[in-house]
Amino acid sequence: MTSALLTDLLKSLGLLGAFLLIGVFLRAKVKAFQKTFIPASVIGGFLLLILGPQCFNVLPVPSEWFSVYSLLPGVLIVPVVAAVPLGLRIGGGKSAGGENASIMKNIIPLIGVGLGVSILQFAVGYGVHAGFGGEGLYDTFGIELGIGFVGGHGTAGTLGNMLSEMNLPYWETAQGVATTTATFGIVGGILIGIALINWAARHGHTALLKKPADIPEPLRVGFEKDITKQASCGRETTMSSSIDTFAFHSALIFVACGLAYMVLKAAKAFSIPVLSSISVWAYGMIVMFIIWGIMCKLKIDYLVDGKVKSKVSSAFTEFAVIAAIASLPIKAVAAYIVPILIMVVLGYIVTTGVLFFFCKRFLKGYWFEQMIGTLGMSTGVFLTGVLLLRICDPELESPALANYSLSYTVTSVIYFALLNMFINLPINLGAGMAAVIALVLGIVCLAAGGIASRVCFGKSFTGNSTAKGVGANGKV
Repeated sequence: MTSALLTDLLKSLGLLGAFLLIGVFLRAKVKAFQKTFIPASVIGGFLLLILGPQCFNVLPVPSEWFSVYSLLPGVLIVPVVAAVPLGLRIGGGKSAGGENASIMKNIIPLIGVGLGVSILQFAVGYGVHAGFGGEGLYDTFGIELGIGFVGGHGTAGTLGNMLSEMNLPYWETAQGVATTTATFGIVGGILIGIALINWAARHGHTALLKKPADIPEPLRVGFEKDITKQASCGRETTMSSSIDTFAFHSALIFVACGLAYMVLKAAKAFSIPVLSSISVWAYGMIVMFIIWGIMCKLKIDYLVDGKVKSKVSSAFTEFAVIAAIASLPIKAVAAYIVPILIMVVLGYIVTTGVLFFFCKRFLKGYWFEQMIGTLGMSTGVFLTGVLLLRICDPELESPALANYSLSYTVTSVIYFALLNMFINLPINLGAGMAAVIALVLGIVCLAAGGIASRVCFGKSFTGNSTAKGVGANGKV
């Protein structure tokens, strides 16, 4: 590694930064982007893709930069995933009363439903693969539905990272397909979510929203002009005279990543079965669980703030997303456009149908609000769920955000833990068997959600009323 290489890397990141800012500008000015809530990283990434060597090749920059961009998501996703356990707190704290305590019971059934629909997306993807007879498709084709929908653009780098570590030649194509499904997921999920909110408001299924809401301007354009209304990034847990708070949180994340690489290197050096084949980001999560556990044991957990951690990992995600899109192998992805479109459409249907049907029957109190948040997460990212939730609960008066956040945290940890298995299933057993296993596991998760609902709310609870005029909280 030379200073020239590092300088070149910095220049290439400068180009990504420029197109991120262009994406922010276009999001604020173009109505179509506002209505579909496409993130600035996606807008800037596709613009960079169009102007780059994959399309019109009009940018006076080295084409090698785009080769770097294809590798960047697989590297940046390591700190993103490793950061997940940091600051993790399970439990809703003290409840204000009996009703809130009852509503908090929704978390366990919601985890079952959220995890069930995530796994069923793998079943749909591999089912489409099997339906095409595997003709012209690479071994793992189909996993991109679950990677793109639940994982989002950033997790496409996880797939590329894992397949690259397995020395599979189609890793870049798979990463591109995952990026494509993620784009379909986030746009389609938001449009479906808004349509559902409008329908639910008119039919009395929303607890707080009595008519279709006008989406606040800051959510549409992507920023808040009023300084007094701008949210805080989190607590300053350390003094800048010692270390900046963001630098402290970043250091914890980087330490976990460094140790993860060391553990993986040792496992490969000693040829330890199974352990030598686990991806580095999985080790990153394990190491971070240990680090966070030690901090909690030493009672220095006050040094970590969840919001700050989230902002650090989100910054990595933004650059991972724009890099993945800018380096998308268009020609390779275009060869799979028909099966991609089929699995995306089926993914919309299964995801929306399963969440609506089971959340309505398993959750008690604000079922629609919790369902719509989970829908956003299941087709985009965590913030997509928050966006949809804020449309039907603008002031966040319901406990839906707390329930959704906790269920998302647990679901994401289990999701990443299972990811390696779902990648290896079609390679070892074929796409058809992988689809069957995913289907069975998805049904088991949904059944577990139903059992949890019965345990939490009693056998007399049979779901929410469907009568018009009855709100999600059961009140007329």
